[in-house]
Amino acid sequence: MFKKLAVGIVVLVLSLAIGGMAFAANKPMKIPTAWMDEHETFLIWYAHEKGWDKEVGLDVELKLFSSGMDIINALPAGEWVFCGIGAVPAMMGALRHDTEIILIGNDESYTNAVLVRPDSPIAKTKGYNPKYPNVLGHPKDVKGKTFLVTTISSAHYAFSSWLQVLGLTDKDVIIKNMDQAQAVAAFEKGIGDGVALWAPHMYRGEELGWKVAGTVHDCGQGQPIVLLADKKFASKNPQVVSDFLSVYLRAVNMIQNEPLESLVKDYQHFYFDFTGKEYSAELALKDLQTHPVFNLKEQKALFDDSKGTSTAQQWQSNLAHFFTSVGKLTKAECDKVGDGKYATGKYLEGIKEIKPYK
Repeated sequence: MFKKLAVGIVVLVLSLAIGGMAFAANKPMKIPTAWMDEHETFLIWYAHEKGWDKEVGLDVELKLFSSGMDIINALPAGEWVFCGIGAVPAMMGALRHDTEIILIGNDESYTNAVLVRPDSPIAKTKGYNPKYPNVLGHPKDVKGKTFLVTTISSAHYAFSSWLQVLGLTDKDVIIKNMDQAQAVAAFEKGIGDGVALWAPHMYRGEELGWKVAGTVHDCGQGQPIVLLADKKFASKNPQVVSDFLSVYLRAVNMIQNEPLESLVKDYQHFYFDFTGKEYSAELALKDLQTHPVFNLKEQKALFDDSKGTSTAQQWQSNLAHFFTSVGKLTKAECDKVGDGKYATGKYLEGIKEIKPYK
């Protein structure tokens, strides 16, 4: 009797142990990620809310940061393995930490801009450079003025591109470095002669009556938001990267195929949930409408380097050479990131499937 009882206990313990191991094996892999209060974050937030990450064995943790450089500076502490970030700080990530661009989040060339007050002398001249007819400003009204800029960011690229259209560089003006919320508040109080903003802060400026002196698109440049990976993590876990991308691209398919009006309430919920701030229905719809996204087929085309430099690599190369020309990168730094080769489509090839979003 005692022997049977002992055997039974052993069997029970083994069963519990095996069951526990099975449970552990099926537990989703925790994935720390970093984002800003921007459009690209909505896609992964929505996917996480729907549990799409769990379906591929991942548990995506979303962390909020105020700027791309804040995200880059948090990488050595292990704060994230994937992030959504502007192309400019992505370049700095590759330079400082050997990170990789793994996806194009959206096109934000329409939503990074220099804004000025409606009564500013800068707003009086349009098309000074005939190649860029929508750009406001004249060199004599801009030179020596003070601008509020989140430095080494997509907004900084918009600002420097605008100056270049006018035949100026960063050295011709005074730049005060502020994060986006600080810049909006300071400019509203009368500080500075102009401000460089990305959406949704750009929209807030427009609501206040500020005039767009020039977007990145107006200045003839391209500017993507990109998804970045910690290369050390990605090289050890390539399938995890591909699975993560499949989740994000599932949301892209939804954005491309559903009426954007139907997503407004979800977008407002996302913004309040992630940032604790209210977002009007009108601005939510505008944000959805002004950020083109790219599906898997389009992503593969953007990253195709089979015949030479890919489009994604060329965008990053252009950034590096631009910032070198205005003195923000040294030649040695440009030599390191100037070819844009840290933008890679190899993880797109590992995507097994993108599940239906409905």
